[in-house]
Amino acid sequence: MEGPLTDRPLHIAIICHPTIGGSGVVAAELGIALAERGHEVHIVSYLRPVRVTEAKPRVHFHEVPVTRYPLFQYPPYTLALATKLAVLCREHPIDILHAHYAIPHAVSAYLCRQMLGEGAPKIVTTLHGTDITLLGLDESFYEITRFSLQQSDGVTAVSGYLARETQERFCTDCPAEIIYNFIDLDRFSPARRDPALRAKYVCPDEFLVGHLSNFRWVKRPQDVIKIFHRVTQHIPSRLLLVGDGPDRETAERVAEELGVHDRIYFVGSDQNIEELLPLLDLFLLPSEQESFGLAALEAMACGVPVIASEVGGLPELVTEGSGFLFPVRDVEAMSRKAIEILSDRAAHARLKQGARERAMAFERTKTVDQYEAYYRRVLG
Repeated sequence: MEGPLTDRPLHIAIICHPTIGGSGVVAAELGIALAERGHEVHIVSYLRPVRVTEAKPRVHFHEVPVTRYPLFQYPPYTLALATKLAVLCREHPIDILHAHYAIPHAVSAYLCRQMLGEGAPKIVTTLHGTDITLLGLDESFYEITRFSLQQSDGVTAVSGYLARETQERFCTDCPAEIIYNFIDLDRFSPARRDPALRAKYVCPDEFLVGHLSNFRWVKRPQDVIKIFHRVTQHIPSRLLLVGDGPDRETAERVAEELGVHDRIYFVGSDQNIEELLPLLDLFLLPSEQESFGLAALEAMACGVPVIASEVGGLPELVTEGSGFLFPVRDVEAMSRKAIEILSDRAAHARLKQGARERAMAFERTKTVDQYEAYYRRVLG
């Protein structure tokens, strides 16, 4: 580890889930951004993250092999990950183990450090939401979640709401630094709206409503369908659903029951969302809980106004002029506002501009600066 910590490139292992959910997206994008600044980044997961699809300089992907034995009903991924991290740290001069999502990543990072002993990397844990607000509160995980936070050398949270929840529910003596999620404003931009691609989904006189998530119950995809159903009764429109997950089948069933399935495109998660989001006229995120709302930010950066639930960190993101927030499950109110927005072209245009302007506050340079400074502070 030569050179002063204040200026030398760092070696960072980013541990993340590979799915379309916010934590995996942020982790992968952060790794790419850090590598562009000259740092060596090692991304560790059981699958290649969706945002790390191409070879990039100084970005190295390490797949965690998960062996299945008849003795184990469930593969012991936490142990396999800890072992992979230990091997990685012995082969490369890793400065920081950056665990995105507490369970199981922070636990595996701690086990890795115990195996390595003196000279082991520092651990930074970034909390993304359900690792604290849902999974971490389960009695099966509460104590190990709290322990992993206490053993981390630094803890960050993606919103003020999540930082407060963490301190109140888990760890009063390990406050979380607030580092918001970020957006690449060139990649997610209204300028990428492709009329030819849009024509694939809607006719010239139709509006395109959209939703992006990992289709878990907490995202309430069935409410997206219900809102869209009401919109179609007043506004000629179609619905673009991006992503996949356990509740997709529920969403499809609700769409069939309401008679709107033929007006909906289920396009899955293997998509270039920066090409799809600019096509939208309105974005729906009626979640039960959102610690930040990265999908909403990506839509806003593309100039798409948002209708979402007034929960978690969303009020820190969706402010006046960029969209509207309503109580969870208030399908009627969300539907009325959607119809109102799409019925008034002048108001719709103002909201589109306001959404883009609000997204500019989360430009990635500022956030990556914060992470870089935080790493160096943790390293001392």
